[in-house]
Amino acid sequence: MAEEPIAFLRAAQSPAARTVSQGGHGAAVAQVRFDRGELSSILTLYGRMVAAGEWRDYAIDFRDEAAVFSIFRRTSEMSLYRVEKRPKLRERQGMYAVIDAAGHILKRGHDLAQVLRVFDKKLLKALATE
Repeated sequence: MAEEPIAFLRAAQSPAARTVSQGGHGAAVAQVRFDRGELSSILTLYGRMVAAGEWRDYAIDFRDEAAVFSIFRRTSEMSLYRVEKRPKLRERQGMYAVIDAAGHILKRGHDLAQVLRVFDKKLLKALATE
């Protein structure tokens, strides 16, 4: 039985927050990623809502056209909200969006902090019921 070496590839960063990695056939696969500041803002909000007892789980997907942070009330349910980053919409409506479970866009914009403010009322309501 022949052993094959494991190839480790370093991810390259670009201004559009895309990571390019080489596949097995030499084809480049691009994925959109959240940078550290964006992920920190999202996780800060997520932590506050977990502390208030509203949210319990999350998932992160890095796709070809979008990075998605999904928020769940319970692990077995479908996501309550999705925070999406789509760099192709940067010049149009803005690359950040908050989408509810039904697929309705609650807020879209160019600034992630401004888009995440859609959860301020929900957070205040959750804290007031404690």
